[in-house]
Amino acid sequence: MEDRIKLSLPACTGEEIKYIKEALAGDWIVPLGPQVDYFEELLGEYLDAPGRVVALSSGTAALHLGLVMLGVEAGDEVICQDLTFSASANPIVYQGAHPVFVDSEIGTMNISPEFLEQAICERIAVTGRRPKAIVAVDLYGMPAKWDEILSIADRYDIPVLEDAAEALGSEYKGRKCGNFGRYGVLSFNGNKMITTSGGGALICPDVASARRVKFFATQARENKPYYYHEHIGYNYRLSNISGGIGCAQMGDLARRVERRRSIHDFYKEELCCIDLLKVQDNPSADYVSNFWLTTIQIQDTKGGITPELVRQHMDSHNIETRLLWRPMHMQPVFSVAPYYGSHVGEELFGGGLCLPSGASLRQDQLQKVVDSLKEILQ
Repeated sequence: MEDRIKLSLPACTGEEIKYIKEALAGDWIVPLGPQVDYFEELLGEYLDAPGRVVALSSGTAALHLGLVMLGVEAGDEVICQDLTFSASANPIVYQGAHPVFVDSEIGTMNISPEFLEQAICERIAVTGRRPKAIVAVDLYGMPAKWDEILSIADRYDIPVLEDAAEALGSEYKGRKCGNFGRYGVLSFNGNKMITTSGGGALICPDVASARRVKFFATQARENKPYYYHEHIGYNYRLSNISGGIGCAQMGDLARRVERRRSIHDFYKEELCCIDLLKVQDNPSADYVSNFWLTTIQIQDTKGGITPELVRQHMDSHNIETRLLWRPMHMQPVFSVAPYYGSHVGEELFGGGLCLPSGASLRQDQLQKVVDSLKEILQ
């Protein structure tokens, strides 16, 4: 049977085993160690954030600690992008705070500046105080409208937590994603640009903040000769072996980013003739997505061709595709949360599909994806 074409497979460089052997030889089989330190150094160099990157056990852990560092507490409200993965919103609830969801705009599929400002004004009117933070996402690797978002956030003095979990290597106006909020989040899950077999990172505003994040991530143990705790801490540090895997993966990051962009260009060129379909693209030269996943919109309002129908068709050809993230206000667990928007996210979800985009995909596999799409859409 022909191998299944997966959405976003992890890939090894061949160098991972060297770092793992070094960790084993040095007995560094712990959530700290030289490989983690070096991985943070490499990330800091790449992101122009030396000394400000903390490697953690997951992107969700990074989001949680970002909210902790922003002082989010029980009873606070936190604005969150509506069209996103649930990990963007769940840590708000970990803190006992309440999410307020804001719709997307069509160009980037990210948080709408217009509805963001409306949500801030209305929450102030309803509650008498500002939301404590804003969680904005670079969805599928596409940078958000950062100039407008940050202008609004500054106007109301609300800090931004940038969820760049899917956007390692993406840029907005020449600046790498992860650097736009007061804190920025990366993910190294198995399907991301690079992987540490799990893991994530928090990009901090300064070295002192990074030290504080490490303190909270290692159970908030005070500097005493015995275990003494004045704050609630978390077991969120990345393991040294995982850090070694990350070091090896960083050596291949530039190639992987370029490969995913070339895959996107291939899809765009091959599918441009299909009237029912639109490939999501950079809105302007200001946006340079890594195209972690290439997404399409199926614009068939009468013929009955839905993303789910296409997904099933592709599955029958042994090709994995995925529907877009279902908006958070449509999730039962968040059904009572306030929502501001005009249901753009619902429309994107209703018409959207993610295509196989892994950097290890062969050209014949990409051609099979295109041929299978044309078979049902033409």
